[in-house]
Amino acid sequence: MNRKAFTLVIAIALGVPVVQGNPALAADCTRTHTGRIPLSDLGTGNYMGAGGGLYAAGSNTRPAGHDAAGVSLATNAVRPRNAAGAIDPVNGKIVLISIGMSNTTQEFQRFIEVARTDPDLNPQLTIVDGAQGGQDAIAWSTPNSATWTVLANRLAAAGVTAPQVQTLWLKQQISGDALGAFPGGAQTLRDRLRDIVTIARSKYPNLRIAFLSSRTYGDYNGPVRGKGAYESAFAVKFLLRDQITGDARLAFGASGPAPWLAWGPYLWADGLGSDGLPGGVPGRSDGLEWACADFQSDGIHPSASGRNKVAGFLLSFLKSDTAATPWFRAS
Repeated sequence: MNRKAFTLVIAIALGVPVVQGNPALAADCTRTHTGRIPLSDLGTGNYMGAGGGLYAAGSNTRPAGHDAAGVSLATNAVRPRNAAGAIDPVNGKIVLISIGMSNTTQEFQRFIEVARTDPDLNPQLTIVDGAQGGQDAIAWSTPNSATWTVLANRLAAAGVTAPQVQTLWLKQQISGDALGAFPGGAQTLRDRLRDIVTIARSKYPNLRIAFLSSRTYGDYNGPVRGKGAYESAFAVKFLLRDQITGDARLAFGASGPAPWLAWGPYLWADGLGSDGLPGGVPGRSDGLEWACADFQSDGIHPSASGRNKVAGFLLSFLKSDTAATPWFRAS
């Protein structure tokens, strides 16, 4: 398609300043691996009694019925809409938003920059970064929180409305990655993620699809954040399991209280792995690794290379996933 034909709106509106919830430690670049197994590599093994795989039974593949439901929504329900929410194939817009904390907004803003140059993008897609520095899962978990007001202002600045918001990328954590004992902390985060997606559904009546990601590697900042970063993936897994197994609080569809939920890109890898040791393995079986240079001096927020990695993973995912390509890519 001719570049002039693209009308994709890239909106990075001004919001609250980036403020961290907890003082960060300086990076310890010797913490290059932990021995934890990525959830996507764990398979039928387990971590402290919780099974591996992104989905049930050690699988990284969405269950067939859940996948079919997502593809149907992506094809038939996520459609260009006018400001009032009515389907408008010619002049309507589809809005993709992000929700999350400081890492999320830094990564998503880089994703927007990369997406701007991609010739495959749907010209009717508007992308708005709603994630905000210093605003963790608890801050987002009440409907009257200021975070939602900031997001509403960013939508208005982008020239779009709440009824046009139809898709979401959610990457969230509790401040300081302080989840505490497992699995209780991951379950608490799961509950806050449930709050967020149901509040979003109530505010955006046409929100149909939400993809979730968990933290990248956190151990360069120290063992507490490293453990919490790894275990945040189980919060996502527990939430998706609840929806797939029929939790009424997460029912989706035209009248359901939640959007359809699925994994977006799973971003954790065990640092640089143990390649340099006898019998060593890479950080993840597909080759993903996280170097200390992928983070800022605090060892937890992404540097330019870290933002590039996440942006690339997210763009590749949205261009190839069966529940994303119908609305993300140009016809």
